[in-house]
Amino acid sequence: MSSAVPEQERAWRIGTAPGIFPLFGHGIALFRQPLGFLNSLPTYGDVVEIRLGPQRAWMVCHPELVHQMLRDTRTFDKGGPQYDRLRILMGDGVVTCRHDEHRRQRRLLQPDFRLSRVADHTEQMGEEAESVCRAWQPGQKVDVSGATMAFTTGVISRVLFSDSLDAATAAEVRHSLAAIVRGLFARTVVPVDALFRVPTPANRRYRRAVDRVHAIIDDVIAARRRGAPRDDLLGTLLTAAQGNGPEGAISEQELHDHLVSLLLTGSESPSMCLASAFSLLAEHPEVERRLHAEVDAVLAGRQRPGPDDLARLVYTRCVVTETLRHSPPGWLFTRMTTRETSFAGCRLPRGATILYSPYLLHRDPTSFAEPERFLPDRWLPGQAADERHGAMVPFAAGSRKCIGDLLSMAEMTMALATVAGRWRLRHLPGPVARPRPGATLGPRSLVMICEPRTRVPVDTSAHAGSPAPRATAAPRTDESRRAGGNGVDHA
Repeated sequence: MSSAVPEQERAWRIGTAPGIFPLFGHGIALFRQPLGFLNSLPTYGDVVEIRLGPQRAWMVCHPELVHQMLRDTRTFDKGGPQYDRLRILMGDGVVTCRHDEHRRQRRLLQPDFRLSRVADHTEQMGEEAESVCRAWQPGQKVDVSGATMAFTTGVISRVLFSDSLDAATAAEVRHSLAAIVRGLFARTVVPVDALFRVPTPANRRYRRAVDRVHAIIDDVIAARRRGAPRDDLLGTLLTAAQGNGPEGAISEQELHDHLVSLLLTGSESPSMCLASAFSLLAEHPEVERRLHAEVDAVLAGRQRPGPDDLARLVYTRCVVTETLRHSPPGWLFTRMTTRETSFAGCRLPRGATILYSPYLLHRDPTSFAEPERFLPDRWLPGQAADERHGAMVPFAAGSRKCIGDLLSMAEMTMALATVAGRWRLRHLPGPVARPRPGATLGPRSLVMICEPRTRVPVDTSAHAGSPAPRATAAPRTDESRRAGGNGVDHA
C-alpha cells in the first residue's frame, strides 16, 4: 500500500447509482440481482451513493479506499442496517461490538485463536471431517451443503465448549442458522422494520430460530457450571465472568453474546466456502486432479492429515484461498460513521451507512488477472496475485480483522484434504445452479454424487513451480499473505 497516492492528492470519482425506487431504494435490485448490481457500481465511481430502503448509503468500490475505511475504526465503526439486525441476534459480542469495547473483548478471546491453539484443534478437525463422509456410499447423492455445515458446526462447538452439543442439539443449531441467514439478508437490504413485525410464516420462523439459538447457549452455560472445568473458550469466559480474567470481569450477557456470535459466524462462513470449493472443483477437473495428487502424496495412505501435514498441503490451501476470492462467503458488509467526515472527497454526515463488498473487490480486473476464472495457481508461492491494492479481503483488515482467520483456514484445508483423499464429488446431470446470495454467499442446497477414489501417490514437488496467471507487480500486502496463510462480518 506504500505506493498509494495520498487521498488529498488523488481525484476519486464520486457518483450515484441509478434506478432508485420509492420506499425500497435499491433494495429491490440488491435483493433480486445482488451480484450484478454490485458489479455495475464501479462504473459510477469509486464511492457510489445508493439507497437502502429510504436511507442514503455509500458503497466503497476501490480497494485502497476500503483499506482506509477498515483501518479507521474510530470513524467507520461497526454499524448500519446489517449490524442493527446482528445486534438483535448476537448482542454486543466481539463480532458486533462498537469500537470502544472491541480491544478489551479481542484481548480476552485472542489467545484461544492463536496459531498454537489452532494446532491443538487439528485432530478434532480431522475427526469431524471423517465423520461427515465416512458413511457415504459409491454413487450416492450427498447433501454437500448439509455435510459442510455439520462439519463446521462440529468444529466450532468443540472449540467453544468441547463436546457439549449432542447430535440432536447440533442439528437444531444448523436448522436454526439456516432460517436466520435466510431472514437476515432481507432485513439488511430493505431495513424497514414494519415489514418484519408482520407475523408472516417467514418472520415467525426467523424469530423462533433466534430464540432457539439463545436458549441452546443458555443451556450449555448452565450445564458447564454444574460440571467440571474444561480448557476451552467457554472455560476462558467463565473464568472472566468470575472476575479472574486478564481483562477484568465480564457480565453474564457478554458471556452469552460471545458464544452466540462465535457459534454462528464460525459455523456459517467456512461451511459456505467449503461447499463452494467442492462445487468449483467438480467444474475444473485439472484443478481437482492436482488437488488429489497432492493429497495422495501428503497422506501417503493415511485416512486424514495430521497437524504437521497442513504446511505441506500447499495446493490444497491455494484452492481454499481461491475459493475465498472467487466466492467469498462474506460478500457485503456495512459500517457507520461516528462523526461527520471527508472521505475520498465526499462529505459524509455522522451516522452515514457505508458499505463494502469483498465480492466486488475480488472481481477487480486491475487487481486480479482473469477475475471470473477459478485459478488456484495465482496463490502459489512466488506468484503475483493481489499485489497492487490489497483487494483480497475475505477476513477484512485492520484491528477488526476476523479473529478466527487462522482457525478457518486450517479447518477448511483439513476438510478438503480429508474428503478429497476418499471421494470425488460430481454434479448431478444438467446445468449447475449458481447460488443466490443471502446474508452469506454459497450453495445452501448443493447435492452431488460421490465416487470413491483410488489413491496414487505422486511427487508433487513440481507443482509449486507451475506457471500461474500474472496480476500486478507491487509487493503483496499483509492482508493477501494472511488470506493465503470466514457473512456475517468479522471480529
